[in-house]
Amino acid sequence: MGTSEPNMQFQRLVRETGWTLRQCAQAINRVGTERGTPKQYRAPSVHQWLNGGMPRDDVRPLILEALARQLGRPITLTDVGFPDSAKETEETEASSPGISGGLVDLGRMDMDPSRRSVLGVALFSVALTIPNWTDVVGRMEAVQQGNRTRVGMPDVHTVSAMTERLSSMDDQFGGRTARPLAATFLVNTVAPFLRMDGPETVRKAMMSAASDLCYLTGYMAVDEGLHGLAQRYYLKALQLAGASEDHLTYCTTLRGMSVQAVDLRHGPTAKRLADAAAAASPQAGPRMRAFLAGQQAHAAAQVGDRRAARRYLKEAETAMDKAESAGRAFGSYDPASLSYHTAQVRFEMGDVHGAVAAMQESDRKRYDVYRRTRVKERAILAERQLAVGHLEAACETWGLALNDYPLVQSGRIDQRMTTMMSLIAPHVRNHDAQALYERARDVIRPDLIPH
Repeated sequence: MGTSEPNMQFQRLVRETGWTLRQCAQAINRVGTERGTPKQYRAPSVHQWLNGGMPRDDVRPLILEALARQLGRPITLTDVGFPDSAKETEETEASSPGISGGLVDLGRMDMDPSRRSVLGVALFSVALTIPNWTDVVGRMEAVQQGNRTRVGMPDVHTVSAMTERLSSMDDQFGGRTARPLAATFLVNTVAPFLRMDGPETVRKAMMSAASDLCYLTGYMAVDEGLHGLAQRYYLKALQLAGASEDHLTYCTTLRGMSVQAVDLRHGPTAKRLADAAAAASPQAGPRMRAFLAGQQAHAAAQVGDRRAARRYLKEAETAMDKAESAGRAFGSYDPASLSYHTAQVRFEMGDVHGAVAAMQESDRKRYDVYRRTRVKERAILAERQLAVGHLEAACETWGLALNDYPLVQSGRIDQRMTTMMSLIAPHVRNHDAQALYERARDVIRPDLIPH
């Protein structure tokens, strides 16, 4: 239903974007496609909204995000002249400012299948407000009493040990398997610990451990393709890292947010976050410097800053040489990761052959325990091999990815398998392509196969 009056607020914002009605509709459709709910709006729909027609509840977040991306600032329902909705209120609750309270709200929504759909369609926001280190450092919440009244270092060790095990599960089996366990642990165990009294050193250690777990849970949400949900977990990780004065997790989380943005092709946002992560870590050791500079290189390449991309990649290579000579640190940023970033920089710069070579080097260096990453990046390698005309090599690489695919529950890898089927279909007259296609049809879920 519409109103009798034009929506002057919406009109003002659309004028500020410089869009035509058609461009506005296309921007909204792009956001809908990214969320997994494609739309086919055209200029007449935008005209109707400008003149007082009210878009459906599920479309309003798409309009807000499209405007925010164009204008470079957050846009609210009030700004655009739309009424509040139950869904918007529920999403806001999940990102409430209280550290432990907001964590419980978010985790409970994530645990409850009847409410998870609200988070599942939450949008990745380029205008998300990221708290600065100085804004979050040293915050302490009022103590809330539970059945136990004090937290000790053994409790901190419990959270850290569980995070390590969940991370290993994620590496082996994917985010869809491990994330529900992480959300449950956050709500039932970690949040009560955060409410307990205890020595300041223990309280800070617990918040640091909780921050690390929130970062991991956000990373697993990215793997499942739940990008708005991932941002909420990342924000909680930043808050907790600041409260515990944990520079490492704060920087790691900012970098993770940059990885999410660059994979979604939001280059300027990715570069801003990667640079913020590096700036917040002035005392980084060589492996951490490689970890940060590699991501800066990828983000710079995506926005077309070739000089900066080469400089950061060289920094990462030099830092990695120092880190490796000082002793290999299993489970952290390693030479396989650096080769992957080299491949991404080359690809963004148009050197697809060079990207293929670097991806192959990354695959050779990767530890076997990182099965999810191996499947994902072999699928990317195969796509690029096909792009340079190496059909048989691409089929062989996709075949290796299929070997592990049934063991991994990952939204990102599901999408790569759908892409594989689309890319290989035109080549089924080739013997290798036909064999791959027929094998994949027996392995991949039917709903992931394009028709």
